[in-house]
Amino acid sequence: MKEEATLKMQGRPLSKILALTVKTGIIKSNLIPMFAGLTLALYTYDFGLLEKLPEILLAFIGSSLVMGAAGAFNNLYDRDIDSIMKRTQSRPTVTGEIKPQQVLWLGALMSVFGILALAFTTPLAGFLGFLGLFFYVVPYTMWSKRRTIYNTEIGSISGAMPPLIGWAAIHPDITHPAILGLFIITVIWQMPHFYAIAIRKHDEYKAANVPMLPVVKGVRRTYIQTNIYLIILIGISFLLGSLSIGLMLVALLLGIIWLGISVYGYKRMDPEKWAKSLFIFSLVHMTVLFSTVIIYSIMGIIFDL
Repeated sequence: MKEEATLKMQGRPLSKILALTVKTGIIKSNLIPMFAGLTLALYTYDFGLLEKLPEILLAFIGSSLVMGAAGAFNNLYDRDIDSIMKRTQSRPTVTGEIKPQQVLWLGALMSVFGILALAFTTPLAGFLGFLGLFFYVVPYTMWSKRRTIYNTEIGSISGAMPPLIGWAAIHPDITHPAILGLFIITVIWQMPHFYAIAIRKHDEYKAANVPMLPVVKGVRRTYIQTNIYLIILIGISFLLGSLSIGLMLVALLLGIIWLGISVYGYKRMDPEKWAKSLFIFSLVHMTVLFSTVIIYSIMGIIFDL
C-alpha cells in the first residue's frame, strides 16, 4: 500500500513539495491570530493602518518564514514516525521527494530571514519569533513529543506565539492584559483541540509510539483534563474586558458553549463522535474569536470608536 501511494505521488510539482515541507496550511491558519494581535495593538495604541504599513508587511513576511522553518524542521526530525502514521505518510520528507540536507538548508534560511524581518519591526518581535521557533523545534519536536503526555502543553507555547508577535511588531510591550489574555486563550485552546485529534487518531499515535494523553491515560482522563482547561479558558476571557466588554463576552460565550458540548457530548456520544464534535467546535471557536478581534480592531481604527 505504501509503495503504491508513493508511486501515485511521483511527479508532484516542486511548488507542491515545498508547500508540504513547510506546511503552508499551518502557516495560513497561524497568520490569522498573528493578524489579530497586530490589529489589536494598532487599535489599542491608536495607530493607523497606513502609518504602520511597513511593520504590517514585515510581520506577515517574517511570521510566514519562521512558521515555515518550524514546519520544515519538524518534518525533517519526525520523518521516522511520519512514515508510520497514515495521515503523514505522503509528506515529501517521507516519500524522498526532498532530501534531508535540502530541508535543513531551507529551514535554516527561512529562520534567519524570518527572524530578521520580524526584528526590523521591533527587536521584541524578532525575539518572540526566535522563541516560538526554538520551543517548537527543541522542547516540543526533539524532546517532549516522544517522551511525555505533556507534549501538547509544551508545544502550546510556540503555538500561541503568533498573536504576541503581531502585537509586538506594532508596539514592543506585551504586558497589556488584552494581549496576555489572547495569548493565554491561544495556549489553553490547543489542549482540547489536540486531545480531540489524538482520540480520533488513537491507533496511529499508538503505532508511532507517541505518548499523547488519550493514548496513555485513556478517554476518561482526557475528558476530565479537557474540562479543566475549558474552565480555565472561560476564566481567562475576563482579561479581554480590560479593552472591550464585547470581546470579553464573545470569548466567554464561546468557552461556555465549548464546555457544554464537552459535558453533553461525553455523556451522549461514543468517544470518536465526542472528539469530533470538540474538534469541529475548536475550529469554530478560534475562527469566531480571532475574526471578532480583527473586525472590532479595524472598525475601531477606521471609525475611532
